[in-house]
Amino acid sequence: MISEDNQTVEKGETALVIGGGPAGLMAAEALAGAGLPVLVADRMPSLARKLLMAGKSGLNLTKAEPLTPMLRAYGESGDWLRPMLRDFGSDQVQAWARGLGQELFIGSTGRVFPRVMKASPLLRAWLRRLDGAGVEVATRWTWQGWDGDRVLFDTPDGPLRLAPTVTVLALGGGSWARLGSDGAWARHLEGVAPFAPSNCGFRRSWSDHMAGHFGAPVKAVTLRAGGRGSRGEFVISRGGIEGGGIYALSAPLREGAALEIDLFPDMGADTLAEKIDRLRKGESAGNRLRKLGLDGVKRALVMELLRPMPAGAELAAALKALPLALEGPQDMDRAISTAGGLTRAALDEGLMLRARPGTFAAGEMLDWDAPTGGYLLTASLATGLWAGRAAARYALSEA
Repeated sequence: MISEDNQTVEKGETALVIGGGPAGLMAAEALAGAGLPVLVADRMPSLARKLLMAGKSGLNLTKAEPLTPMLRAYGESGDWLRPMLRDFGSDQVQAWARGLGQELFIGSTGRVFPRVMKASPLLRAWLRRLDGAGVEVATRWTWQGWDGDRVLFDTPDGPLRLAPTVTVLALGGGSWARLGSDGAWARHLEGVAPFAPSNCGFRRSWSDHMAGHFGAPVKAVTLRAGGRGSRGEFVISRGGIEGGGIYALSAPLREGAALEIDLFPDMGADTLAEKIDRLRKGESAGNRLRKLGLDGVKRALVMELLRPMPAGAELAAALKALPLALEGPQDMDRAISTAGGLTRAALDEGLMLRARPGTFAAGEMLDWDAPTGGYLLTASLATGLWAGRAAARYALSEA
């Protein structure tokens, strides 16, 4: 029913999903599968923009590994996410993607990708399936909170007030505002932990000596911070460092843990010290580092960070634990994801808001933190499905 002032739309039988990213679409699919009319509302002109952006560099769907090691990637949130990832973990994500016509492959590190490497074919197939299930979509609808039990929106046709049976919030975290995820929703809710950048680069002021290496990757190293390790690579940027190896250590680095780089992860310190001792005495530092097998960017990094240059066993120890002081994370909007959001205490076991029965939440707006490598998307899909199923049970019990 639409009121005479065109400002109230009553859709009492409808399940409302606010946010059209992976978590929201998964919730919508669960609700539609339970036989409920579903409306997905998103403030952007089209759905799942962050998913499409992620797919530009190869859509990492999940990590092909059992539940127990997967849960470790989520740190302290692993216990909270356990039942959701048990229901929809790596195997289920792969089966779901294949069900949408995607041929998959597993990389050498266990990461799972569509053969086409892009998100757009998967998303198109998913939206077709949702459309076939009767899911309605409204774009350019900006959620404005509640007025009593009415859900408020600003739309291109003016303000609207909805009265759905259940609502699932899937509004994302606090980064990538241009793709629709800016964390502005937090002002409408209780129990929200402050946002912090995750899977992000970190600031570092370099000397002029490093300018010729901006954009260069530092490959095949092990990074350590706060008791965690990450084998991979990172990139020297004008403003600091970034890349997958660093993203995996975002949490301890964000808290101020010191970063150490092992430039010889496959060689013990004693063996490296013996190799150093065999070098000709009196050679330049750069030439000695070259003979040890370090490429140009690694040599530049050592000479930037080790002043004066030690020798013998001290140099070996330094090359196995090269200290790189950082100046804090880069701006949150540049982060791939964010920590913070709705806390576990604010939600029941079905991800329903304790302060607002009939309203559920899912995806990156929940206070869990995960590295890249498929973990972000897997948990977003899993929590979306979990919240959607719980919302469907609630709606049907209220009927």
